[in-house]
Amino acid sequence: MRKPELLVPASSLEVLKIAVIFGADAVYIGGEAFGLRAKAKNFSMEDMKEGIAFAHEHGVKVYVTANILAHNEDLEGVREYFRELKEIKPDALIISDPGVFMIAKEVCPEIERHVSTQANNTNYGTYQFWYHQGAKRVVSARELSLKEIKEIRANIPDDLEIETFIHGAMCISYSGRCLLSNYFTGRDANQGACTHPCRWKYAVVEEKRPGEYLPVYENERGTYIFNSKDLCMIEHIDDIMESGIDSLKIEGRMKTALYVATVARTYRKAIDDYLESPEKYRANMEWYQEQISNCTYRQFTTGFFYGKPDENTQIYDSNTYVKEYTYLGYIEEVTEEGLGRITQRNKFSVGETIEVMKPNGENVEVTVQRILDEDGNSVESAPHPQQRLYVDLGIELCQYDLLRRQEALA
Repeated sequence: MRKPELLVPASSLEVLKIAVIFGADAVYIGGEAFGLRAKAKNFSMEDMKEGIAFAHEHGVKVYVTANILAHNEDLEGVREYFRELKEIKPDALIISDPGVFMIAKEVCPEIERHVSTQANNTNYGTYQFWYHQGAKRVVSARELSLKEIKEIRANIPDDLEIETFIHGAMCISYSGRCLLSNYFTGRDANQGACTHPCRWKYAVVEEKRPGEYLPVYENERGTYIFNSKDLCMIEHIDDIMESGIDSLKIEGRMKTALYVATVARTYRKAIDDYLESPEKYRANMEWYQEQISNCTYRQFTTGFFYGKPDENTQIYDSNTYVKEYTYLGYIEEVTEEGLGRITQRNKFSVGETIEVMKPNGENVEVTVQRILDEDGNSVESAPHPQQRLYVDLGIELCQYDLLRRQEALA
């Protein structure tokens, strides 16, 4: 059995640091160009350099996405971008386009090349092809079952790595190669500008009756016919660990630090528990289930891992997330007086009950004792986003502790 890495997304330098501290073995990020999350905050070269240095200090790898499907006008920019990346030394580039792959091989051959899920990697022949081109790793298409992944493992070189998504959003289109966004809005999903039309509400219009909208019903449950549940394999780590996968990937380069901390911490413990003993993993199942539901999600499915999905993998009556907690900020440093410095993300007040999430799995319920502004003045609440504050929570705080508030469920 291989010991797989836990690969976690990061939308910004802040989120990268949280991912590292909360259990990632590797983090994947996007620069300001040539990745498939153009609307994410993404990383400047300076932030990328700092993030790679931080991760490497903690023994964590960093992979940079360059997985657009390139057009002619992109190629020279890609070449220059890879020259810049060569200097800051990420551990790998995630690429889907063969032309981009060959530029990386030429410009920075010392950086590993991983083939993106966007390249539709569904069989061992494809894996063998990319191996002979110099790929170190291939990311499986989300449309593969565990049985198929095991067959791939048995038919590829032992040093070719398999990376597989085990948690996060699913796409209506094959391996994410979607044309809906481009068709409806002119924003190309394959160039990083997806507007997520699979989450929209649809009706049918009959050709000879324009303007007459006929609702789309499936057993009277609603009309969000493309809206998939989110992938979650926390209850099946035993099967995942026995499948020959080398890297367990979390989706979510648009997600908050709270989401990343929650998912990274939960999967970290599940993986470590299973490696210690399958019995320990099974005994802690209730904790994993409870923790993984603490971040935003759209209900859960096991995707294609156990066969082709059916109508139960879709959500027909809504396109909204389940949200149980609100992110308030994280402890950036602790003063000599024991106050935690934060950059506020959402409003909270003195006397309010909140939770401190610790990387070791503890969740500590606390009452906000004091809030001080940057000038040391006491304030009753923190109403302004991005406000720099110092908080007294009545307990000993550590750098990177994360603050959240539980929301009342409707």
